[in-house]
Amino acid sequence: MTGPSLVSCRDAGRTYGSGPCAVVAVHGTNCHIHAYDRIAVMGASGSGKSTLLHLMAGLERPTSGEVVWPWCVDAAEAAGPQAGARARAKGIGVIFQSPSLIATLDVAENTGLPLVLAGESAERARDLALAALERVGVADLAAKLPDDISGGQAQRVAAARVLAARPRLVLADEPTGRLDRTTGRRVMDVLLAAVDEIGAALVVATHDPAVGERLRTRWTMREGRLRLRPDAGAP
Repeated sequence: MTGPSLVSCRDAGRTYGSGPCAVVAVHGTNCHIHAYDRIAVMGASGSGKSTLLHLMAGLERPTSGEVVWPWCVDAAEAAGPQAGARARAKGIGVIFQSPSLIATLDVAENTGLPLVLAGESAERARDLALAALERVGVADLAAKLPDDISGGQAQRVAAARVLAARPRLVLADEPTGRLDRTTGRRVMDVLLAAVDEIGAALVVATHDPAVGERLRTRWTMREGRLRLRPDAGAP
């Protein structure tokens, strides 16, 4: 099923530095993410996958071309300097390779913190956080501190933190990269089930073919260049 466009990269590129020391992380890229997409961006470490996801999320601005989020009010706003922040607030969630949980907050507080920062009441944020933790199968950990849970559990909590806001698009950057194969498979199980439940699109940057095979479409990133290669994947 193909839905409306959520993100469009229009010859978008990202270069760090200038002159002879310049490093091109992402060459001019053209791609579109639609509602309900399930996309793996495959590539080795350093190939530009993370930078591409950061551009899609609005965490970094392209140094050439543009990234557009069609749900912004108009074309001028969509290309403006604050468009990425608005897009994230309106429906993009990012799961990083490291869960980055705050050690002094329990699991439920970590999960609900972005909602509180976005203006939700503490009570409402906790309700949404507990529902998201239930969705990924770790509701029983709600009162535990990050130091008291495993790496796989922490990554599920990181996923719940994003899913609690019910985003339209989830961007996951090597979500299993620091996990063993069995734990990584379980994290992908719950992530895929959760985005299906909330109706979100999913883009996963990964070097792991086993992860890539779980997604319907697979693109390849090599030396900063994206090659679109739709493949039939697992349902």
